[in-house]
Amino acid sequence: MQKLNIVLFMGGDSGEYEVSIGSASQVKNYLDDEKYNVFPVLIRDGKWTYTTEKGPQIPFDRNQHCLNISSETVKFDCAFIAIHGTPGEDGKLQGYLDIAGIPYTTCDVTTSAITFNKYFCNDLATQYGVKVASTIIIRKGEAWDAEMLSNAVGLPCFIKPNKSGSSVGVSKVYDTAGIPAAIEQAFAEDDEVLVQQFVKGREMACGVFTLKGKVQVLPITEVISKNDFFDYKAKYTEGLAIEITPAAITDSQSLECRKLTEHLYKKFNCKGVVRFDYFLSGDEWWFLEVNTVPGFSSGSIVPKQAKAAGFDLKDFFGFLIEEAISNR
Repeated sequence: MQKLNIVLFMGGDSGEYEVSIGSASQVKNYLDDEKYNVFPVLIRDGKWTYTTEKGPQIPFDRNQHCLNISSETVKFDCAFIAIHGTPGEDGKLQGYLDIAGIPYTTCDVTTSAITFNKYFCNDLATQYGVKVASTIIIRKGEAWDAEMLSNAVGLPCFIKPNKSGSSVGVSKVYDTAGIPAAIEQAFAEDDEVLVQQFVKGREMACGVFTLKGKVQVLPITEVISKNDFFDYKAKYTEGLAIEITPAAITDSQSLECRKLTEHLYKKFNCKGVVRFDYFLSGDEWWFLEVNTVPGFSSGSIVPKQAKAAGFDLKDFFGFLIEEAISNR
């Protein structure tokens, strides 16, 4: 069987750069080298480069959608996207790959763009019958009043960039006086900021993907942060969070979450592997966000869920490529 050429995109231009590098490293390690030739391409500051094992950096030819290595032109059968944030999770890279005619392992342009915009995504989730925290959006240059914001959503509240991931730029605010600094911090990451109601509950995450055309919901994970909330430091510093897979919840709670996750996966028209995050408050599931390019590193939730479901990661990552190619 002829091996497939896979371009593995990593890096990006967001605060999740290092997370993406970790994800790509694990994906490359697990992809079956008997089936795939893997070419990691770093996207950063407008440059797309492939670093060979011997060291030289080779530019990715964005016009011909290929790599020119010595006298060989390498065309690609599929792109594995491991970029969290822009341009890998917001639809930009997907649009390029659609034009190039290269299948890819994530959601399409429309789904990626809409779900990466938390405000639009929340509106859709509400229309789909899911509970979502009350939210106010502030766009750069708009006037806002801290007192009005605290009265509207209550305290404590969360203040976060509208288009960002890994809790970069997110603050939990307990009083009106803390709102201005939190908004300024969020604006450092994005030109739109969300002020969001605090929902008291247990934080849960549920991965889901498609295998041979059938939606597969992975085991649910409960995340217990030792910090005030599951912030960037808690997510990526060993010992600052406990992740329990499968979550210690009732069978009826688990069933409801799994049904909700499959429902949202289909309604948002998701492709590839996606992770939905929720708060479980009493017996009610509150939608938090969807990650269309979830973490793939050794410490990330989805690979742990895949293992708990009985999947070997070599097979799991291979399934994502096979599904992407079969959908073209």
